[in-house]
Amino acid sequence: MSDHQPQLLHLVLGGRVTDPQKVEFQDLKDIHTVGYFADYASAEEAWRGWAQRTVDDAEMKYVIVHLHKLLEPDLKGK
Repeated sequence: MSDHQPQLLHLVLGGRVTDPQKVEFQDLKDIHTVGYFADYASAEEAWRGWAQRTVDDAEMKYVIVHLHKLLEPDLKGK
């Protein structure tokens, strides 16, 4: 990532959910933090890998959290 592009911080995490259609985790202490990523493409790659590993388990869900939107809501970016 070059110096002139803003860092768009993302978090990838997952765990067992109460309903596969929602993002309510069964047990917060069992959430798996995959990692923090400086851009969406890197976060998506990590998310895809973990989502594919658990594709046969309907109660497991991995998500990408756009931390940059929480930290700097006026910043444009994916």
